[in-house]
Amino acid sequence: MINRFQVAMLAIGLLGAQMLLAQVPKDHDFHFLSVPKSWDEGLPMGNGWLGCLVWQKGDNLRISLDRADLWDERPMAGLDRAEFSYAWVIEQVRKKEYGIVQQYFDAPYEQQAGPTKLPGGALEILLHGEKPVGVHLSLSQGLTTISWEQGKRLETFVHATKPEGWFRISGFPITQEVLKLAPPEYKRMAFEKDKANSVEGSDLSRLGYPQGIAVGNSKEWWYRQQGWNGFYYEISVSMRRVSDNVVEGVWSISAHYPDQKSQKDARSIVNKSLAQGFDAALNSSAKWWKDYWSKSAVSVPDQLIERQYYREMYKFGCTARENGPMISLQAVWTADNGRLPPWKGDLHHDLNTQMSYWPGYTANHLPESSSMLSHLERNRKNHLAYTARYFGTPGLNVPGVSTYQGKEMGGWIQYSCSPTTSAWLAQHFYWQWQYSRDKVLLKKQVWPWLREASIHLEELSKPANGDENPKLPLSSSPEIYDNSLQAWFPDQWTNYDLALTRFLWEKTGEVALELGLAGEFQHWTRMAASLPPYVLEPNKALQFAFMEPYRQSHRHFSHLMAIYPLGLLDYQVASDQKIIDSSMKLLDSVGTQAWCGYSYSWLAALRARAHNGEGAREALRIFAEAFVSPNSFHLNGDQSGKGYSSFTYRPFTLEGNFAFAAGLQEMLLQSFGNKIQVFPARPSGWKNASFRNLRAEGAFLISADAQKVTVTSEQGGLLQLVLPPGKWACSTKCERQPDGIWTKNMRKGEKLEWVLSADH
Repeated sequence: MINRFQVAMLAIGLLGAQMLLAQVPKDHDFHFLSVPKSWDEGLPMGNGWLGCLVWQKGDNLRISLDRADLWDERPMAGLDRAEFSYAWVIEQVRKKEYGIVQQYFDAPYEQQAGPTKLPGGALEILLHGEKPVGVHLSLSQGLTTISWEQGKRLETFVHATKPEGWFRISGFPITQEVLKLAPPEYKRMAFEKDKANSVEGSDLSRLGYPQGIAVGNSKEWWYRQQGWNGFYYEISVSMRRVSDNVVEGVWSISAHYPDQKSQKDARSIVNKSLAQGFDAALNSSAKWWKDYWSKSAVSVPDQLIERQYYREMYKFGCTARENGPMISLQAVWTADNGRLPPWKGDLHHDLNTQMSYWPGYTANHLPESSSMLSHLERNRKNHLAYTARYFGTPGLNVPGVSTYQGKEMGGWIQYSCSPTTSAWLAQHFYWQWQYSRDKVLLKKQVWPWLREASIHLEELSKPANGDENPKLPLSSSPEIYDNSLQAWFPDQWTNYDLALTRFLWEKTGEVALELGLAGEFQHWTRMAASLPPYVLEPNKALQFAFMEPYRQSHRHFSHLMAIYPLGLLDYQVASDQKIIDSSMKLLDSVGTQAWCGYSYSWLAALRARAHNGEGAREALRIFAEAFVSPNSFHLNGDQSGKGYSSFTYRPFTLEGNFAFAAGLQEMLLQSFGNKIQVFPARPSGWKNASFRNLRAEGAFLISADAQKVTVTSEQGGLLQLVLPPGKWACSTKCERQPDGIWTKNMRKGEKLEWVLSADH
């Protein structure tokens, strides 16, 4: 006879299964009663290369067009100085003459218009006062639909796999001018009075471009914009009227650099594509999205958090493509306000790009996540040149603030030229290997990157003055003390640089062992062992550095890297648990006044690693309620007025969005240190939470609900699994170790199942 508990669990399981089968519940779509009136609240669509935002500017519906590689790549002023070197900076720091460093290498970032990401242009539909009756963006298809009174209608999307965007306009009279192409204002008067900083963005006219002219008619529009040093880009739009009141059109943008292989121009793309028609293009694009959403699913009994999660993973699908560009600060949604984008839309590698890829691995989107690796590999030549010139070392590092082509941009020198940037990026090479177990990838990409980054740091930290252990001449901790002399910690390790170096050398040794390179394994294992312990307070909390405790609120949890994302400290180890608990208690006590939105996203992952599900859920709730615009974009500052942060500005960047998704994943599934934990930080009210096909290190696919856990091994290997408390039974012979870990050497393709006993 089935008891009440079994009936309840069966109902919960069926509910979870139904939600997972739904893929993207329609109530997670964007539904508005009016068209957004600001570009940073526009409806976002994209395919990694191209993107657009739909919003209303004055009386016109505006579709802001963008392409990821529209870049002014002029060298940053001043970085050609002979003084641009780590050794020279060390000298100035030791002499306490830091003003000259700020003048040479920080000030130009604020003062100069370029290098910078560029906007594309916009399509404008003349509305003549029509009032919308429905605005909808479908996450399952990446399709925006707007309906107005009297049957007027717009449907638009960016094709998921082709360099083209589509629109269909219905209900407008044949005699009415329907659409025009509006270029950015690169030539505007009185811009000399513009005093905006890098956060607000300077006026586009400061770039000094000639103003491109858009020309067109009812069948086509075309626009070319000349940029810096021979670069130009083109926008082309081609349209056809398919009935008396229906117009279909396709647009594309092409970017042309004089030193790169020529690509297809936008006009040839749209002229060829138009013939297939809107519906056929939408159907082929929707197939990609269907496959994307089929890779994994989550269900939690919190509408706000689950909805935000799916919107984050939608944006990830819009911005990441295999062999595509790396996700920059705004990716394919550059500001459309006549100004440069916040922080020049650049590639920030002291948190932003790394966070942007955090959720891709567990969500089972490895091809999309690999875009970080391929982008870095394409810029390898520039990275090597920078490393040799600035640091004077062999091996590999990357500018912490860089252009699309991987060239240095200056800025706060502690972070824009950090010695450990390539070490943090190395984690993504390591993750791509661990989550896929692709041995070709391991040999061709992962091992070379880890080894060369390790060589760079070994050379830079060689012992001096009789010291026995490696030590950096200058260390820092993003972005504590900003760009002041106090931000440098001479002749020691900050916990940030120390954790990254330890992770890098340990994983380089691990990968060497996997490849059978015994000498390399021994060397890098020995190097990792030579590093000092973390700097701790008497109560075991992590500090910034020696004699530098965490006593001021700060947005960047750089001192906590060893907890997350690096996973060097494990809550299930008693000594580590003390460090984690003390560090989190101290973080809470200092307060949140100097936090940004991404701080709360990161906090969720940190609390999840501390097995604090309630705290992780609260961090996600605050982010989703206070730090995002109606279109789900992360606006950095607190928009709620509830005092979650003293920052109340609204520059849009993406890393907080994607870190949010990773925070939820960490509550449901954790995999690091050769161990997988199911529901490690599940709040007490989330007993019916469930997920399907989340990916774990070791290339395991995991599905779980309140009663059942299934594990599928893609590549075979040793499974070490930690299940929630309860009496679990395995479908085949598995061993449960004294510490509660289930172990099994799984065959390639093997599937195991654990079921919770009904009398639990």
